[in-house]
Amino acid sequence: MEPASPGIIVADDYKGYHPDFFCIPRHYQGALECVLIPGGVIKDRIERLAQDIAEDIGNEPIFALCVLKGGYKFFTDLIDQVKKYNHYATRNTIRISVDFIRLKSYKQDDASGGDVQVIGVDDMSVFTGRNVLIVEDVIDTGRTIKELLRLLKAYHVKSAKVARKLYRPDYCGFEVPDKFVVGYL
Repeated sequence: MEPASPGIIVADDYKGYHPDFFCIPRHYQGALECVLIPGGVIKDRIERLAQDIAEDIGNEPIFALCVLKGGYKFFTDLIDQVKKYNHYATRNTIRISVDFIRLKSYKQDDASGGDVQVIGVDDMSVFTGRNVLIVEDVIDTGRTIKELLRLLKAYHVKSAKVARKLYRPDYCGFEVPDKFVVGYL
């Protein structure tokens, strides 16, 4: 299934904005080459992702699963926007359950992938028969999330979708070049 709104692609040769145009936290001052995506654009994009998610899910209850630690800020902003969009919708409201996990991956080899350890959920069977929305902020190779999706399918989830701030999930905020990126400042 194609995403309702494709992610914004930031070209590899995009120079970004000079950091002097923005309020940069002191601990990043002098360390940033550029600002690829201004905060206001990120906020607007999150609103659209929330709209896409709410429309896609309809009236179905959802289990939102935050991949810690990096995904926390994106997760809270996204879920707040889903709730806001849902609040003003002309249909019944969506029930949203929330939980938090950490993922550790152990690579075996390139052919077989690896094992993923899920930390924070004692009993994965809580996802059985549920619509699960996995939210994380940055993805590198996709190997870990693929293993998590495989694990969730083994527990017979009703559906499993992925929302990430950066890269290529079911709901994508931005696709960025292969550069060091800092999430929310």
